[in-house]
Amino acid sequence: MSGNQSSPDVMVQWYRDRIAEPTTDDEVYGYWVFVFGVLLGVLGILLFLTSDVGTATTVGKAGIGLAAISLVLLMIGPVIRLPLRRTATLVSYAGGAVALIGVAGFLSAYPGWRQSGLAVPVISLYAFGLVLVAVGAALVPIVSGTRRVPEAAATGGATEPETDAVAAAEPEPDADPEAVDEPAESKARFEVFEDRGGKWRWRLRHRNGNVIADGGQGYSSRQKAEQGLESVRANAGGAPAVREEVEVETGGDPAIEPYPEGESRGTFEVYEDDAGEYRWRLIHANGNIVADGGEGYTDRSAVEDAVERVRDYVGDADYLTADPTAFDVYRDAADEWRWRLVHRNGEILADGGEGYAERTNAQDGIERVRERVGDEDAFEVFEDDAGEYRWRLVADNEEIIADGGQGFASERGARDAVKRVREHAPEADALDYADAAFEVYEDGAGEFRWRLLHENGQILGDSGQGYASRTGAVNGLQSVKRNAPNADIDDLDAADDDAEDADGQH
Repeated sequence: MSGNQSSPDVMVQWYRDRIAEPTTDDEVYGYWVFVFGVLLGVLGILLFLTSDVGTATTVGKAGIGLAAISLVLLMIGPVIRLPLRRTATLVSYAGGAVALIGVAGFLSAYPGWRQSGLAVPVISLYAFGLVLVAVGAALVPIVSGTRRVPEAAATGGATEPETDAVAAAEPEPDADPEAVDEPAESKARFEVFEDRGGKWRWRLRHRNGNVIADGGQGYSSRQKAEQGLESVRANAGGAPAVREEVEVETGGDPAIEPYPEGESRGTFEVYEDDAGEYRWRLIHANGNIVADGGEGYTDRSAVEDAVERVRDYVGDADYLTADPTAFDVYRDAADEWRWRLVHRNGEILADGGEGYAERTNAQDGIERVRERVGDEDAFEVFEDDAGEYRWRLVADNEEIIADGGQGFASERGARDAVKRVREHAPEADALDYADAAFEVYEDGAGEFRWRLLHENGQILGDSGQGYASRTGAVNGLQSVKRNAPNADIDDLDAADDDAEDADGQH
C-alpha cells in the first residue's frame, strides 16, 4: 500500500462524524455549498441593513450582491448533492454561471443602472440563470424519462454483488413473491431489491449464487428498476422477475450466544466456481449471503475443513478494535509469534521484522517500540538496492526493532510513514487474542467490512461486502456468530448431480 495515502477530506470527515455516513463525496460538498450560501445570505442582509439604505453606499451594494450570490448557492447546493444525470447537472451549473454574471453586471452598473437602462437587462439575466438552475434540477430528469440499462448489460457478467447493496434475499418457503413467466429451463432469475442507500436495483442471479448481470445503477422507485430490467429480459432466457424485500439483521449485544443445534437460520453452501475451485458461503434463511471464505480451495475436503474451522472458532471469537490503530499479535505459518501495527483501514503501518518463539517475547517487542518511538533520531530512512526508500527503528545497540515492511517511491513517503507511526504507536492498544477474533475495518472505498482472523494471521472468513457504517458491519458479524456454529452444510454441486440423475431415470 502506498505510503503517500492522503488523509481524509476535513469536510467529508466532519460530515461523517456529525451528520451521517455520506453516500458520495458530492453529497458532502453539496451540503457545504448550501451552508455557505446560508451564511453568505445572512452576511449580505446584515451589511445592507447596517448601511444607509437611503443612499447607494458601497456597503449596501455589497450586501445586495452577497445576498444575490447566496440565492445561487442555495439552489446549486442541492443539485450537487442529488445523483442527477450529467445533462441536468451541466444545465444547472450553466444557470449558476449566468446568474453570477448577472450579479457582476449589477455591481458594475449600480447605482446608476436605471438611468443607463441596464436595470431590466441585468435583472433578467440573473433571473434567467436561476431558471436554468431550476430547469436542470427539476425538469431535465422529468423530460429525459426513466433511466434504463442498455440491453447489452444482460450479457455482462459480474462475479460479486455490488458492495453498496445488501445481498439478495431468497424468498421464504411460505412467501408469495410476484414472478413472471417461470420457464423450467431457466437457471437464473431477476431480483429487484432496495439497497442500503434507499435506491432500487436489479440483478440477474444464477442458482449457484453467482451474479450474471446487474443494472449498475440505482433507481428512485421499484417500478423504474423493473422497467430497467425489462430492457434485458429478451436476452435473459425468460428468467422470472421476482420482487424482493430485504430483511435487515437487527443488532444485539456483542456477547451473543449462537442458536442451539437445529435452530440455526443459516446454511453453509459449498460449491465449485467457474475456475474449478471449491468455495463456501454462509446463507441466512432470508437468502442474504452473510459470510464467505474469500479464497478458493483445490478440493472439496479442504473447503469442508475450512467450514469446520469457522464453526469451531466463530462462536467464541472476540472483537478487535483499532481506534484508529492497534498492535496485532499473531502466530505465522512457521509457528513463530509476530506483531504488527495496523490501522483500522487495514493498512499495516509497522511490524517487528522477525519472529519470536513465545507470545510474551512479541509483547515485549511492542513495549520496546513504544518506549523508543518517541525518539525521532532512532528512526533511520534509507534507500535500498531496488531504489525504494524504507525506514527502520533501531535500539541504542543498533538492533532493528521495527520497520515499515514496504518500500516507498520517495524519501518523503518514507518520512510520512515514520510520522504516522510516531503519532499512533504510543496510544495503540495491543490486540492479543487466542484462536481467532473478528476485526472490523474501513476499506479504501470508505466502506466498513469484517473478517475473522486466526491467531496465525490467516483470514478464515469475511463479510464479502461493504457496509455504509461500522454498526452495519458489526450487525453482520453478529448474525454469523448466531448462525454459523450449528449451521448445516449444503453441497450445491452434489445436489445438482442428484437432480440430474433423477431426471435421467425418468
